[in-house]
Amino acid sequence: MKETEDNRRNFIKSSLSTAAGLMMLPEIPVKPAIVQSPAIITSSKGRPAASRIKFAVIGMNHGHIYGQVEAVVRGGGELVSFYAREADLASAFAKRYPQAKQAKNENEIIEDKSIQLVLSAAIPDERAPLGIRVMKSGKDFMADKPGITSLEQLAQVRKVQKETKRIYSIMYGERLENRATIKAGELIKAGAIGKIVQTIGLGPHRENPKTRPEWFYDKKRFGGIICDIASHQFDQFLFFTNSTKAEIIASQTGNVNHPQHPGFEDFGDVMLKGDGGAGYIRVDWFTPDGLNSWGDGRLTVIGTEGFIEIRKNVDIGGRDGGSHLFLVNQKETKYIDSTGTQLTYGSNLVDDVLNRTETAMSQEHCFLATELALIAQKNAKKLVLG
Repeated sequence: MKETEDNRRNFIKSSLSTAAGLMMLPEIPVKPAIVQSPAIITSSKGRPAASRIKFAVIGMNHGHIYGQVEAVVRGGGELVSFYAREADLASAFAKRYPQAKQAKNENEIIEDKSIQLVLSAAIPDERAPLGIRVMKSGKDFMADKPGITSLEQLAQVRKVQKETKRIYSIMYGERLENRATIKAGELIKAGAIGKIVQTIGLGPHRENPKTRPEWFYDKKRFGGIICDIASHQFDQFLFFTNSTKAEIIASQTGNVNHPQHPGFEDFGDVMLKGDGGAGYIRVDWFTPDGLNSWGDGRLTVIGTEGFIEIRKNVDIGGRDGGSHLFLVNQKETKYIDSTGTQLTYGSNLVDDVLNRTETAMSQEHCFLATELALIAQKNAKKLVLG
């Protein structure tokens, strides 16, 4: 028991220290006045001087919850309460956000009518059932990725979302919280590389086995490597190719170096095509300790007039930090500084909560990215090396 608790505590600490940079259907009887997202003025403690919505957290089994909270706080959200079953996780969260009340259980938050939005980074297979309960209570929901771990869960979430007209948002942080990726979207929309042909998304990760909790190695809990890590890459594929329909051409997964964890997958890749372009995705758990980041995540967007490459977490050419963007066109090759690019997901989501709009991410995009990942995961052929 003590070893499990220590693993959980170390996992959260590791996630915090290595994390990079760290929807709605209208159909309402009276159209509300649109509340535009203002320039958020923060206090000396980094919290908004005036909140626009109240939100809470249920479940914090992954350190991504801190990035989720910060995104909504930047957007004008006021964190009012939180709950976690694990005492050590709750204690660490309380120290980070002393202004928030620790709830006795999930229902205390779900039944609180003053709370408009609930965030969660619970164990992956628990996120969709929680989101369904939250939506049925009349609140909106934002999950860490993967927000849904099976096609059966997806069907249930879609049904309840349609019935309740609530927001079910999944925070695909590699696009929504990475300044270079956002900048690339602006450049591509302006025609910088012509018509998009293909995206290539690479998501290598470092395993850090001593810091991982037991559920990390259980496929039933995390959904499989494509469902988990590659959900980021499916989101980016749809966004950059502007695809609204897509299909999986081929996918494969394997456990090539973890015989001690038979329920684990350490490699996966996918070929797909959409109505706006083609895509290739590769994810793995093989980042070596010699790299000064948890993973050399990359996105290449190929167009008819050039290409853009994003080095999300590290530039092995020598530049410090993350969010590196390179543009190659018919005239030049250049590095583009994206440090001034605004992160807008949090403020847009708060707008959507208030206005019943879809500015942060359309509900269909959110679900389609997940559906593609789940289909690729389910139909993946088994990779065996040697």
